[in-house]
Amino acid sequence: MGQNNSNPQPGDLIEIFRRDGYQHWALYVGNGYVIHVTDLPSPRQGIPSSSGSITSILTSRAMVKKELLTKVAGKDKWRINNKYDNSYDPFPVEEIIQRAESWVGREVEYDVLKKNCEHFVTELRYGVGLCEQVSVPG
Repeated sequence: MGQNNSNPQPGDLIEIFRRDGYQHWALYVGNGYVIHVTDLPSPRQGIPSSSGSITSILTSRAMVKKELLTKVAGKDKWRINNKYDNSYDPFPVEEIIQRAESWVGREVEYDVLKKNCEHFVTELRYGVGLCEQVSVPG
């Protein structure tokens, strides 16, 4: 696991530091599981990539999955990062989890600039999609 001192609670945002320089985001739902967006299954193989995140900036669709945090993070470092709590009120934990669970198994629109994994989990926690990794010119 990423850090031994982390004790995520249901509803927490998990930031995973990928070795290729970006962060993947997931929502902790309890019992070691997170919900996140990941690559669609390969048409030829029927299975998603093993990275546990979106691997292509060219994709326009993604799959919402519930997986063990240890699988999603792999050997990458991760941390709890509810960084928007000072600016936005999170929904009650039960509502966050219910909102997240309702998306599992669904295919969703994906755009690295406007609808990425961080947008997805902040929408679940706060009701608004936020992302500091990318900025779209206004």
